[in-house]
Amino acid sequence: MSRWALITGASGGIGQAAAKRLAQEGCHMILHYHKNEQAAIKLAAELEETYHIQTHVVQADLAKIGGADKLVRRLSVSPDILVLNSGKSHVGLVTDTEKDVLASMVQLHVTSPYELTQQLLPAMIQKKAGHIVAVSSIWGETGASCEVLYSMVKGAQNAFIKGLAKELAPSGIRANAVSPGAVHTDMMKSFTQEDIDMLEEEIPLGRLASPEEIADVIWFLASKQSSYMTGQILSVNGGWYC
Repeated sequence: MSRWALITGASGGIGQAAAKRLAQEGCHMILHYHKNEQAAIKLAAELEETYHIQTHVVQADLAKIGGADKLVRRLSVSPDILVLNSGKSHVGLVTDTEKDVLASMVQLHVTSPYELTQQLLPAMIQKKAGHIVAVSSIWGETGASCEVLYSMVKGAQNAFIKGLAKELAPSGIRANAVSPGAVHTDMMKSFTQEDIDMLEEEIPLGRLASPEEIADVIWFLASKQSSYMTGQILSVNGGWYC
């Protein structure tokens, strides 16, 4: 019996790669997007044609209060796999951070994932099965100057996963996170080529990750291959931080 997977932020680089990886394994897909409807619809069509699976596309702004409720109301099935992938970075000094930016970042990375998980858990608990995978960040583990807000919300995601895993283990539900370093996605668009070259010099493997490399780990955490793992934050950063 095929499983349904919900990926938030499925129109982004890691989201698209994760959707293709899970579809390759036979999962039906619920693809969430905020603004990039065209990319989400194109991805859905590609997955259906290539992997012969079913797809649903849903829109919601998870950076706003009520966004998670809106998303859940638009679901026609209960997912067996939840990939919490929606996110955006924020660069700036703590002293320069506006209150609306703070509220939006906390809503997107902390409150909405909590609320979404909260509403989808009863069906998983009833089935005594389910997988929750959060896409965190290296900065949630080690922190970054000028990205303190982003570091804070990603650190909160890691703590959420650790606590959630312990609470849900008796129900047969596993919760883990993948913590990428620098990845070739649109999040790197603000960097110049010179910035990227300098960054790659700092990374022991000498390059940025591809979205597909992160997607492989997401699938691993949602598969039987990781059946005795829960509450783990898997660092995928080329040795940048170990």
